[in-house]
Amino acid sequence: MKEEFNKLDCPCGCKNAKAKLLAYADCCGRYIDHWEAAPAPDAESLMRSRYSAFVRENAAYLQATWHESQRPADLDFDAATKWLGLDVKHFKITGEDKAEVEFVARYRISGRAVRLHERSRFVQEAGRWYYVDGEQF
Repeated sequence: MKEEFNKLDCPCGCKNAKAKLLAYADCCGRYIDHWEAAPAPDAESLMRSRYSAFVRENAAYLQATWHESQRPADLDFDAATKWLGLDVKHFKITGEDKAEVEFVARYRISGRAVRLHERSRFVQEAGRWYYVDGEQF
């Protein structure tokens, strides 16, 4: 099953130079499935991989990439949630080891459409990027 998922389009919606959707294994999967050896190289890649981890309900990856100062004790996923897409609006370096990513994630829960618009803050420590927190609009 895991190999089948790796051939599917990546949930984050990232495209190559020819505007073709990247396969999960070639996009977020390389960070999610290989966290120890291949951390996300920048805050935008981390944010995209975290979105894909939410789609796949991968709590371990989400916890590992959440900054320890803000990390929740556990995560709950709602089985009624259907993720519909991600749109990265803006990526900005805000300091030597800090960045922000503004995005809109769309999902449906129990038939109701939801639009999550957030500016997320990230920090880099020891060569790894971590999600700190976000401001919702």
